[in-house]
Amino acid sequence: MPHSSFPRDRFDDIPSDSGRIGAHRAEQPHMHRWVILLWAIAATVVLTLVGIFGTLLVSGRIDLFPAPDPGSTAVATPGVEPVVDTSYAVLILNATAQDGLATQTKDLVVAAGWADADVLASEAGSDDFAETTVYYVDAADEAAAAGLADLVLGGANIEQSDAYQPADPETPQLTVVLGLDRADAGGSATPAP
Repeated sequence: MPHSSFPRDRFDDIPSDSGRIGAHRAEQPHMHRWVILLWAIAATVVLTLVGIFGTLLVSGRIDLFPAPDPGSTAVATPGVEPVVDTSYAVLILNATAQDGLATQTKDLVVAAGWADADVLASEAGSDDFAETTVYYVDAADEAAAAGLADLVLGGANIEQSDAYQPADPETPQLTVVLGLDRADAGGSATPAP
């Protein structure tokens, strides 16, 4: 077999007196390890913080866009004529520590003409609500809320809020949250004459 011959180049000549040709400097391994370690620690801290924040956000413990407070949505306009409208369902929530206040108020509402089945008395989630308030959902319900607050309860705040949606979408609802002002009066919510 014939031996192939390549043209000679500078790599064919190896100098005998000098050291290596084309040697590269190696990185300093102990410095490189510290940089990698610091980046790993920084990445671990960032990922841990993002994970904790994400978990709190998903679980609902952090709310980036909180809903407005039910008491801050709207206040009744002074020109509304109160009307007692017994076609509304009425939910009464006792937000005080006084026992039986919701039932006493239910009796007043039923005595004013509402059907017993249309009035529900229950306890609220807190017992330190300041002022008794009647909440209504739609602006068209404002006169009925004023009628319930003034003519039946003897005076209460009224506010529009989406916080208390009716159980039956076909039947409008007014929600009475009884406050400490009602409990201090010994539960005497007498209707105005």
